[in-house]
Amino acid sequence: MNQPGFFDVEERLARLSGLGDQLEAFSRTVDFEVFRPDLDKALAYSDGSKGGRPPFDPVLMFKILVIQTLNTLSDERTEYLINDRLSFMRFLGLGLSDRVPDAKTLWLCQKRLTQGGAIESLFNRFDATLRNAGYLPMSGQILDAPLVAAPKQCNTNAEKADLREGRIPQDWQDKTNTASTVWADTAYRSKANEDFMDKQGFVSKVHRKKPHLKPVPRHIQQSNAGKFIIRSRVEHVFADQKSQTGLFVRTVGITRATMRIGLANIGYNMCRFLLLERINASA
Repeated sequence: MNQPGFFDVEERLARLSGLGDQLEAFSRTVDFEVFRPDLDKALAYSDGSKGGRPPFDPVLMFKILVIQTLNTLSDERTEYLINDRLSFMRFLGLGLSDRVPDAKTLWLCQKRLTQGGAIESLFNRFDATLRNAGYLPMSGQILDAPLVAAPKQCNTNAEKADLREGRIPQDWQDKTNTASTVWADTAYRSKANEDFMDKQGFVSKVHRKKPHLKPVPRHIQQSNAGKFIIRSRVEHVFADQKSQTGLFVRTVGITRATMRIGLANIGYNMCRFLLLERINASA
């Protein structure tokens, strides 16, 4: 078998482009350099002045995490596929002879980002990118009903007093919320919840329950159907993350879980941004 030459590789990459390489589209649409300040701060790699092998570029490492999240890959599988796939190499800006981060390096990168609490700043950084591109990410409240065990809250005395009086503690209020309606399924329908939302100025769009031992009245069916149209838009996001990115959190502790979910959210928003840009370009 002949050794592949430079033009052979270029020809194969051109064929990948013709087949619709999503990662190539990512490179054209998303400016990954905007993440560099937050990555530099969180990873805090040495400048190499003390010798030793130089660290990998922070943006390169973040792009690898994006690949890993979108394809549901383990650290070991990620290392293998970067070495194996030309599309991965092109997205990362790596040549055939360039050094590729191993599985342990990927794990350490995730650990540093987790310990540095970087996921929120990275998410906000891309949120700003969307706004600059003319898209307005909307924030509101859509609730789902599955319950899981969680550690008991350690609220301050002031927060406890606010809660007893039916007020939302100041530190809990999300200033970026752009909606006053609350969408949720029937598990959240109760008089206490309805009274609380009314007192706080929220508009309840919680599904109504089926009357006991009676058929659902037509007006309730129609009302619930209209509410489901709105809720389904977010449910589709959850479904996409579960099916496409295999989002199932097996981490211990809220910090690592936040990192895992945050990466999935960033990856989804990037895919959505790419889709919207394609739609606008063809309009």
